[in-house]
Parts: sequence; structure tokens; C-alpha cells
Amino acid sequence: MKQIEKQASYQQLLAQINSIYQEGRKQATIAVNSHLVQTYWLIGQYIIEFEQQGRATAIYGKQLLPQLSKDLSHTLGKGFSRSNLNRMRQFYLAYPKRAELPHNLSWTHFVELLKIEDSLERSFYEKQTLLERWSTTELIRQKKTSLFLRLAASKDKEGILQLAREGQSVSKPEDLIRSPYVLEFLKIPEPYHLSESELEERILTHLQHFLLELGKGFAFIGRQYRITLGNRHHYVDLVFYHRILKCFVLIDLKREEAHYQDIGQMNMYLGYFEKEENVEGDHPPIGIVLAREKDDILIQYALHNISSQLFVSKYQLYLPNRAELRRLVEQELYKSEEE
Repeated sequence: MKQIEKQASYQQLLAQINSIYQEGRKQATIAVNSHLVQTYWLIGQYIIEFEQQGRATAIYGKQLLPQLSKDLSHTLGKGFSRSNLNRMRQFYLAYPKRAELPHNLSWTHFVELLKIEDSLERSFYEKQTLLERWSTTELIRQKKTSLFLRLAASKDKEGILQLAREGQSVSKPEDLIRSPYVLEFLKIPEPYHLSESELEERILTHLQHFLLELGKGFAFIGRQYRITLGNRHHYVDLVFYHRILKCFVLIDLKREEAHYQDIGQMNMYLGYFEKEENVEGDHPPIGIVLAREKDDILIQYALHNISSQLFVSKYQLYLPNRAELRRLVEQELYKSEEE
């Protein structure tokens, strides 16, 4: 018995050391990143102040950054290419107040943010990266899928500005919905001939990417979740639980267009989950019929007097038309000025 207790104590010690070491490494990385960000901001400040005093023209003309790159690389080594120095310069211009630099973002995050010319769009991705703790890879993916423009295209001017100021917070069911959902990570060529089950299989294979597209707070529960009513089995394609809204989220995949029967079926699923699956503390479930196409008028009538927790949204298998989305957003932003 004592030997077992010793082994248990040793395993506990091992776990404690492992935990504190991993946390120490994490904090060290954060500290290094923070110091690096501050350093690059200062370098950007020095370059701008030098230029503003007219010295750049007087000494090097348009060759300031190439000359600076050459000299710094000689004395300090790698990391001071002309493009890197230019990025540091941009960094200071985009964030002129050092005290207001966003915390917990690495230099690689800032490099991706600085590639965004529009200040509203850059602000959104900055806030959302902080809210959802995106890695640089995740940030790149969300930029590529035009997440800001997709969310902003369905909002009025104030909604767009709020999105840029605060990011997309989740406080009500509507905040979960994106239109369209972009599933380019499935790498399905056009035209495609997959069945709904094959589409579902591909999503599960790329579940991490799908969760990123869904947004913050989703936990996967299961696929083909069986519901039995009147000795008949029904199956919900995908079931998630949302940790922030504290409710189940049911997703039914449709290979082509969403029909009114699909809405009735989802409404039945929602009723079942609320009565049979919810436990104390759970809020009413949310249902999403995710289809390739939808007729807005038909859907509007089909949803008449049906739970406000039920949504029909579209997905697409390729990246959205960024120019068209931007046109819609800018049209809304400047509409009041034209009137």
C-alpha cells in the first residue's frame, strides 16, 4: 500500500513539474513576443522621427531604408531587411500611441494586420484575434475568407462601425450566424457531386477548420445524433454545444437548396432537444439548416411563427467575391452621406 502511495505521490510531483514548466515556457514566449513588439514599435518611431526632421532627404534621399537595412544587417544580423524595416515604420504609423498597443498579439500577428489597408477592417481583425485567441495561421485564414466583409455586409452603418470597434461578440443566437459559411478548406472542386453524408464526412475530417469557421465557443458533441419518436429514428447531422450561450446547436446539412420541409424537420429536432436533452442551466437549442442555396421569400414564409432560434444559412465551397462584398459594405457606409 505504501509503495502505491509513493508512486501516486511521485506521479503528482511529475505532473506538477511538467505543468509549471509548460506554463513557464508559455509565459517566457509571451514576454519575448511582448518585448519584440515594443522594440519594433520604437524602431518605427525612430525612423519616422528621422524622416520628419528632413534628415532622410538630406542624407540618403529615397535610399534611407536600403542603407539602414545594409548597416543594421552588418552589425546586428538577420531581421533588418528593407521590407521588415518598412513594416516597423508602418507599425508606428498604424499604432502611434505606444500605451494603446493591443496586448497578447505577437509580431507575426501585427505583420498580418498591417497588410490590411482599410482601418475599419484592420480594427475588426485585431479585436477578433484577441477575442477568439487566433493563432497567426487562423488570422490569415479568416482574412482570406473575408470574415469582416461577410459579417458587415448584412449590417447597417452603425452595425459595421460597432463590428470594427468591438469585434463580433456572442450574446444572442443571431450572433452565431454567418452568411455565407465558407468551406473552402474541404477542397471540393466545382462542380461537385458529393452526397450529404460525404459532405458531412469531409467536414468531420476537417473539424478544426469547421469550428474556426463557426466561431468562438463551439464544442463538438456528435454526428448523426439519433432521435427516436414513435418507434421511428431520426438523425441530426451535426450536434454542438455552445459554451457561451449554454445551449445545443443543431446543424442539418443540405446538398442543394433548403426546402420548407427541412425547416419543419429542424423545428421538430429543436423541440425534442429542449424537452429531452436539455438539463438545468441549458438555454433553448439553436437550429441551423445549412444549404447550398435558399429562396429567401420561401424561407421567410416557412419560418413564420416558428422559433426565433431556427436559422437557414448558405455555405459555399470557394472563397467569396471580396470586391462585391466590399462594394456592399462601402455602399452602406456612405449611403447616409449621399442622402
